[in-house]
Amino acid sequence: MAFACTIPAVATLQQDDDTVRITRWDFEPGAVTGWHSHGWPYFVIMLVAGTLRIHDGAKETDVPLAEGQAYMRQAGIQHDVMNGSAHPIAFVEIEVKQPAALKLLPEALPTT
Repeated sequence: MAFACTIPAVATLQQDDDTVRITRWDFEPGAVTGWHSHGWPYFVIMLVAGTLRIHDGAKETDVPLAEGQAYMRQAGIQHDVMNGSAHPIAFVEIEVKQPAALKLLPEALPTT
């Protein structure tokens, strides 16, 4: 049903509040997230070009993505993700817990 996990992907939580959860994922070649689903709709933004190998429980699909490319998925889809590339890859995942609350957030930029 999922990939054999010999190398786990590394998740680094960057923000987790009532509105969003933002996680950076780093994958060595062959690393996997493990079988899971998301409780909220989410966006993925590639930091490094590569191929995501997606297992949906029935089949594997290779999805090549460019650096900076993004996609969105709905909540509840069971899947496992593997780095199908010959090099390390990384992406940022943004789970939207309360979409309506995003309209109410003040505009903020990081301070330097």
